Amino acid sequence: VQLQASGGGLVQPGGSLRLSCAMSGFRLDYYAIGWFRQAPGKEREFVASIAGLTSTKYGDSVKGRSTISRDNAQNTAYLQMHNLKPEDTGVYYCVANRRGDNYWGQGTLVTVSS
Repeated sequence: VQLQASGGGLVQPGGSLRLSCAMSGFRLDYYAIGWFRQAPGKEREFVASIAGLTSTKYGDSVKGRSTISRDNAQNTAYLQMHNLKPEDTGVYYCVANRRGDNYWGQGTLVTVSS
């Protein structure tokens, strides 16, 4: 399983960003997808997950500001984030889970700064 995260970049506080997680080699709909992030000097933190089409969970730090979704036809999952804050800065990783096995992508850097 290969995952390619993309969509990161520099955004101003209050802005929005959509991250993508493209899966290759396997069918996305076989997997639950999660997003984690890691800020410099901090541990990796859960952001959001989606199982099936509509079963979603969010970390407390992004709840109400983020939406995770998936397009199985495109074999891609997304994380839409709004009202970004400087504390949202970090490397965002997507992970695919099936039957207890996790497959991680390489991460995409999000920097929230004015």
